[in-house]
Amino acid sequence: MPPRAATALAVLLAGGLAYGALCGLLFLRQRSLLYFPQPRSADAPGELLALPITGGPPGARVLVTVRHRPGPKALLYFGGNAEDVAGQLPLLAAAFPEHALYLLHYRGYGGSSGQPSERALFADALVLFDRVRPDHDQIAVIGRSLGSGVAVHLASRRPVARLVLVTPFDSIEAVAAQRFPLVPVGLLLQDRYRSDEAAPRVGAPTLLIAAERDEVIPRANTDALLSSFRPGVASLVVLPVEGHNAVEGSPRYIGLLRGDS
Repeated sequence: MPPRAATALAVLLAGGLAYGALCGLLFLRQRSLLYFPQPRSADAPGELLALPITGGPPGARVLVTVRHRPGPKALLYFGGNAEDVAGQLPLLAAAFPEHALYLLHYRGYGGSSGQPSERALFADALVLFDRVRPDHDQIAVIGRSLGSGVAVHLASRRPVARLVLVTPFDSIEAVAAQRFPLVPVGLLLQDRYRSDEAAPRVGAPTLLIAAERDEVIPRANTDALLSSFRPGVASLVVLPVEGHNAVEGSPRYIGLLRGDS
C-alpha cells in the first residue's frame, strides 16, 4: 500500500475509533447528562409523604412535599432535572390557596430512593395521582422542563382537570438530536420522553408556557409539542423573557399558572 494511502487509512481508522468512543461514552453517561439530582433543603417547607416503590427493595420510597387542604382541588407538580421541588412550595401555595399541593421528588432527588429514569418517573407519577384521587377529584398538573414530559404522560393516562407545561419540549430525543447532530441519538437514547406521542391522548385543557429566548429548549421543540395535541386542547403563551429559568420573573407567570389570563 502506498504511504499516502496508508496514512489516509490510519487517519480514517483513528477517526472511527474516536467517534465510536464518543458514542460509547454518551451511551454510558447519558443519564448523568440528563438528571442532576438535588437534595431537599433542610429547612424546606411542607410535610413529607412517602410512597413505597412497587417491586423495589424493602424500605424503598419516593418522597412528596405536601401542603394539605381539604376539598376537591389538588395540584401535582413535577419539576426540572436539577430542581429541589420543595423550593416551589411557597409560590404554588400563594398561587393556589384552595388546592392541596403535592410536589414529587424524583427517585434519587430530595431523599427519594433509587435512580431516576423515564420508566421510574412515569410510574411514580401514576402512583401519586392514584394516591391523591380518592381525596380530591379535581387534580390539576404542572410540569416544568423535564417534568413536562412526566406531566404529559400522566395526563394521557389519567383524568386530570387541567395541564400546565412550563418550558416544555416535544421529546428529549428531538432535543438531544439537535444538541448532538453527528451522533445516532435514536439508537443510543434510553429515556426519550416522547411527549409528542402522548399528547394526542390528552383531553384536559392544556397551557404551554415558553420563554421567548430559551437556551435549553429551542422554540421549535415547544411548537412541535403544541402541534401534537388535538385541535382545541392546547394553547401557547410566550413570555418576553430571556433564559430557560426566567419565566418565574414574568409578572404574568402566576396568573398563567392559575388560569387567570
